[in-house]
Amino acid sequence: MRFQITSSEFDNGQPIPRKYTGEGDDVSPPLAWNNVPEGTRQFALICDDPDAPTAEPWVHWVIYGISADTRSLPEGIPAGRPKLEKPLATLQGKNSWTSGATTGYRGPLPPPGHGTHHYHFKLYALDNAIDVPPSATKKQLLAAIEGHVLAEAELTGTYAR
Repeated sequence: MRFQITSSEFDNGQPIPRKYTGEGDDVSPPLAWNNVPEGTRQFALICDDPDAPTAEPWVHWVIYGISADTRSLPEGIPAGRPKLEKPLATLQGKNSWTSGATTGYRGPLPPPGHGTHHYHFKLYALDNAIDVPPSATKKQLLAAIEGHVLAEAELTGTYAR
C-alpha cells in the first residue's frame, strides 16, 4: 500500500468546505494518514496554492516536528502560534499572509472571479527528526528536509469565489 493522506471533510480533487476557508471559520481541516513508511521518525506538512496570482505558490500552512507515532491532525489546529503543545506538540511555520495570523493555517481565499484554485496538502515522512526553529518558512523547511524524505503523500482540495 502507498503512503496516503486523507480528510474526512473532502475527497481528493473535490471542493474544500467553506468552514475551512477564509470565507468561513478559517480553521484547519482534519487530516489523517496511513501506510507510513518503515523508518519514519517525523512528519512535516505544507499546504500551498500554485494557482495564486503570485510569483510563488501562496503558502497556507507549514507544520512540522510532528511525531512519528501521530496519524492525524484534528480540525482547528490553532493559528498564530509557532509552537504548540496541544492538541499535539508540533511547530508551525510562516504562511504567505503579511497581517493577521502569519503563522499556522490560513484557509483558501482566492481572488473573486479568479477561477478554481487547487490547495495541495503535502505530507512528508522523514527518516530523521529535523531541527528547524518555530516560524520557519516553506523554503527553510524544504531545505531542512532535503535528503530525508522517505515518502510524500498529497491531498488536493479545490475552492473558488
